Amino acid sequence: MSIFANGHLKAGFDSVRGAKLRSFWTMLGIIIGVASVIVIVSIGEGVKQQVSGQIQHLGKDLITVRPGQLRPGAASNNDPELITGLGVSAPITNKDVATIKNTKGVAATAPLTILTGASKTESTTYDEGFVIGTTPDLPGLLNQSVAYGSFITDDDAGTNVAILGTHAADMLFEDENVPLGRTFSYHGQDFIVRGIFNSFTSTPLNEQANFNKAIFIPNDVANTLTKNAAPIYEVLAKPADTNQTTAVANRIEKQLNDTHGGRSNLQISSGNQNISESDSIVGLLTRLIAGVAAISLIVGGIGIMNVMLVSVSERTHEIGIRKAVGATNRQILDQFMIESTVLSFVGGIIGIGVAFLVEIFLRLATNLHPVITWQVVVIAAGVSFVLGVVFGTVPAFKAARRDPIEALRSQ
Repeated sequence: MSIFANGHLKAGFDSVRGAKLRSFWTMLGIIIGVASVIVIVSIGEGVKQQVSGQIQHLGKDLITVRPGQLRPGAASNNDPELITGLGVSAPITNKDVATIKNTKGVAATAPLTILTGASKTESTTYDEGFVIGTTPDLPGLLNQSVAYGSFITDDDAGTNVAILGTHAADMLFEDENVPLGRTFSYHGQDFIVRGIFNSFTSTPLNEQANFNKAIFIPNDVANTLTKNAAPIYEVLAKPADTNQTTAVANRIEKQLNDTHGGRSNLQISSGNQNISESDSIVGLLTRLIAGVAAISLIVGGIGIMNVMLVSVSERTHEIGIRKAVGATNRQILDQFMIESTVLSFVGGIIGIGVAFLVEIFLRLATNLHPVITWQVVVIAAGVSFVLGVVFGTVPAFKAARRDPIEALRSQ
C-alpha cells in the first residue's frame, strides 16, 4: 500500500506515457502472446462445443460403424476417400450392413456409400461435392428434415431419384431456387430431383464432410452404377430403446466379429463416445498449440526486462538525483518494478482486446465460432501481471543499487 501512497504508481504510468513508442514496442510481445493464447484456447473451446452440439443434434443414441484400419491418403474432390482423407484398408461390405440391420435391438440403419464422378445438367458440371448412396432411414438417423419434396422411400428401390444438399442444388441449378422435378445426368444416366434437404450444420473439423455439398441416391442404384465396387465408408444405426444404446453397440460389435471369424476390424462407437473422443483430441491439440503460443509471452517478458535494463542505463542521472534528495533504495526499486508491471499489465489488457476483435472477425469470416471464457481472460491478465513482476525484478534491483555519487556523475 505504501507504494501507491507514495505516488509511485502515477510515476510509473507517467514514465510509460512519456515514451509512448518505446512502451508500445516493449508491450508488443505481451500483446501478441496474450492475444494468441486466448484466441487459440477460444477456438479449441468453440470447436469442442460445435462438435458436441452436432453430436447432441444427431443424438447420443446414434451408433456409427466405420472401418477400423485406416491409412493416410490424399483425397481429391472426386475421390471415394473424400470424406475422411484416409484410405480404407478394411472396408465395410454389404454383408456387414445386413448384419448390423438384423442385429437385435437395432431400429434403423443407413449405409453411406461414396461414388466418384461429376453430375451434369445442360449448362452446369458439378464436381465440387460427392454422391452418396443410402437408404430411407438416413434423415431420421441424422435428425435432418427435407425442406422441399421428400426423401427416398422403399418404393424408390432401383429408381434414379436424388435428394440434394442446399449447396449442391444451388450449383447444379443456378437458375432455380427449388429445382424439384428437374433432371441431371450422372454416370450416363438421368436422375430426377426428388427433394432438397434443409441446411446441414457443417463439420468444423472437416469441411469436406459438409453434406450440403452432397447428392443422395438410393443405395441399390449406387451399387448398380458401380457394379458393387463403391466403398461404404460408414454405417449409421439407432437402437429401438435409447437406454440400450451401449448394449446394442456391443451386440453389433459381437455380431460383426462373429461374421468375420472372430475380429471384424470395424470401429463401433456411440454418441457419448464420439463426444469424449472429439473433446480429447481437440483438447490435446489446443493445449499443444497454446503452449507454443505461450512461449511468445515469455519472449515478451524478456523484451520488457531488456528494455527496462536499457532504461535504467539511460536514466542513471535521474536515479542519482532522486537518491540525492532522499529517495531510498526501496523507493527506487518500487518505481521501476511498477513501470515494468504497468507495461506488462497494460500489454495484457490490450492483448485481451485484440483477442476479442479476432474472435469477432473469425465468426464473421469463417465457420468457426470461438468461445472466450472468463477463466482464460483472468488467467491471461494474471500471467501478464506476473510477467511484469518477474522480469522487472532484475532491472529494478540494478536501479536501486546504483551508487548515488556515480549516478550523479553520469550524463
